Amino acid sequence: MSKVNPFEMAQQQLLDCAKILNLEQGVVEILLQPQRQIQVSIPVKMDDGTTKVFQGFRVQYNNALGPYKGGIRYHPDETIDTVRALAAWMTWKGSVLGLPLGGGKGGIVCNPKEMSEGELERLSRGYIRAMWQNLGPDVDIPAPDVYTNGQIMAWMMDEYSTIQGKNQFGVVTGKPIIVGGSLGRSDATAKGGMYTLREASKKLNFDLKGATVAILGFGNAGSFAATLVRDMFGCNVVAVTDSKGGVYEEAGLDIEALMAHKKETRSVVGYKGLPKLTNNDVMALPVDIIVAAAPEEGAINAEVAATVKAKVICELANGPTTPEGDEVLHKNGVHVIPDFLCNAGGVTVSYYEMVQNMYMHYWTVEDVYAKLDAAMSAAYANVYAAAEKYNINMRQAAYVVAVERVVEAMKLRGWV
Repeated sequence: MSKVNPFEMAQQQLLDCAKILNLEQGVVEILLQPQRQIQVSIPVKMDDGTTKVFQGFRVQYNNALGPYKGGIRYHPDETIDTVRALAAWMTWKGSVLGLPLGGGKGGIVCNPKEMSEGELERLSRGYIRAMWQNLGPDVDIPAPDVYTNGQIMAWMMDEYSTIQGKNQFGVVTGKPIIVGGSLGRSDATAKGGMYTLREASKKLNFDLKGATVAILGFGNAGSFAATLVRDMFGCNVVAVTDSKGGVYEEAGLDIEALMAHKKETRSVVGYKGLPKLTNNDVMALPVDIIVAAAPEEGAINAEVAATVKAKVICELANGPTTPEGDEVLHKNGVHVIPDFLCNAGGVTVSYYEMVQNMYMHYWTVEDVYAKLDAAMSAAYANVYAAAEKYNINMRQAAYVVAVERVVEAMKLRGWV
């Protein structure tokens, strides 16, 4: 299978929505491309005394609803098309949740696993020095993503504050609590996904207690999802995968023991001597729910979708399903909770972090979860209603809700 271009996939999804909404050509032209793309070279003094130059990106897709918002990822295979796609999906993600934010995304081509803490700090500060004029609490607010974390956000915030000559906690989100982070941010993506799963179970009238679950991708979101789906609903996680493979145990996996195995061996493969499975093997298992949390865009194509036996797919990852895969899943009655709805808990709590930074008043974790629950539940209800109104699948419905809001803002602002 040839590798899917994620930005072409995102554009195709948008064009599909444009037909449903009968959008004017000029509006479509604006929405099909980012407003701004920035590429920088970042020289970093390495520990061995040499200087290495890294390539960094920031794509600012659309700010009709508010400042750009989106993560920054450190990855050796980072591409501008991946960043473009993620910036587009961030635009729709903020919109579908009703947040006053636009969409952006950033990336640096590097292998953080091969870099020391000092090298990562110099790289992170260098990115801010190269980008600072295009960032800010009212302009564009980065956050953690693949292979970035709270410490990296703290360095970025400090570098930006140093340049500004004053504390600017709100320039990034996903920070450690002590320097302006929000309680509830670490598991927000998975928690938000669980709220949408609960709402889906009500609409589809099936009991989550005892439901079997397969989780593709056992990173941050996937591992949180494994414990949350068990503790919140009494589901039984029977299969898990990571980048090296997966395992399946029909009676149910011991999540804590599996986490300990992964910590020790760096993979779930080999747990209890269970046979090694691929993601596609796990997709075809006779389970009730699949949580797609693996960072591989376009993995669920038409061929893979045809093997799915689950009732529900929760897309905690970005862009896991191709448009052709969506058609097959919809035809076969599989209820997909689409990525930029399902995984919007992260950006929603990031927005709450921004609000808390502005007010210099911080909420309890119970407050954060209550607000997140209300926001995710309302967004799911809006998307489900659009799916019924237009007789379309849930991804198309999520686009309809999100794009309509962005287009309305663009028209009111006189852009079209």
